[in-house]
Amino acid sequence: MTQAKITVGILALQGAFMEHKFHLQKAIRHASPGSPLDTTKFEIIEVRTQEQLASADALVIPGGESTAISLIAERTGLLEPLRQFVRVDRKPVWGTCAGLILLSDEASRAKKGGQELIGGLHVRCQRNHFGRQTESFVCNLPLPFVGDDEPPFSAVFIRAPIVEKVLTGADATADVTEGVVRAPNLDVDSYKHAQIEVISSLPRTQGKEAGDIVAVRQGNIFGTSFHPELTPDVRLHRWWLQECVLRKK
Repeated sequence: MTQAKITVGILALQGAFMEHKFHLQKAIRHASPGSPLDTTKFEIIEVRTQEQLASADALVIPGGESTAISLIAERTGLLEPLRQFVRVDRKPVWGTCAGLILLSDEASRAKKGGQELIGGLHVRCQRNHFGRQTESFVCNLPLPFVGDDEPPFSAVFIRAPIVEKVLTGADATADVTEGVVRAPNLDVDSYKHAQIEVISSLPRTQGKEAGDIVAVRQGNIFGTSFHPELTPDVRLHRWWLQECVLRKK
C-alpha cells in the first residue's frame, strides 16, 4: 500500500523562510519512533507560485516585512490564491510575526497607503507593538499547550506585533479607523466556523506589559508574534505538524 504524502509549503517571497524549512525538517527527523510524525511521509517545499501553493496541504507564512510580502504576493498573482487557501479551503496555516499580521482580518499602525491582508484570523493585530528593531528582546514564554511538563520557550520578538483585539460580528460591519487596514470580506471565512483561542500571552518580564496576546489559534489558522525559527528549539514546529497538520479540523 502506498503511503500518503503530506506537502508542507513555506511562503518564500521574503523573510525567514529557510529557517522554517530547516526547523520543520529537523522536527520530522527527530520525531519519536513510531509516532504519527515519524510514520507520515512529508515533503517540505518553498512556495513562490500558484502551482506550488496548489500542491501544498499546509503552509507556513514566515516573519519578515509584511508590507513587502503582501506586495510581492499581489504582483505575482498569489494574493487571491492565498486567501482561497486559508479562508475558503481552510487548509492548515501558521503565520509568525509578519505572517500573523497578514493572516489577521485587521491590522493597526499600518504604513501610509496601507497594505493588503490575507485575512481569516478574526483579530486586529497591532504592527510593531514593541517598537524598533533595537528594542527586540527574548523572553521565557510558557507554552502549556506544547506539554504540561515542558520548560518555557525562549521566544524571540523582533519588531513584533501583538493581537490587540479579538473581533466580534459587529466589528465586521464597523467603519475602519485611521491607521487600520482590513482584509476584504469573503462569503466563507474561518471565523464563522471556529472560535478564537488565546493560547499564549506575554508574562511580566523585561519591562514589557503582561497580558499582551502573542499566540492565537482559530480553526485551521495558528499565529505567533515571535520567531520560533530563530532558536534551536523545534517544539513549536513539531507541535504544529502534529496538532494542526496531521489532526486538521
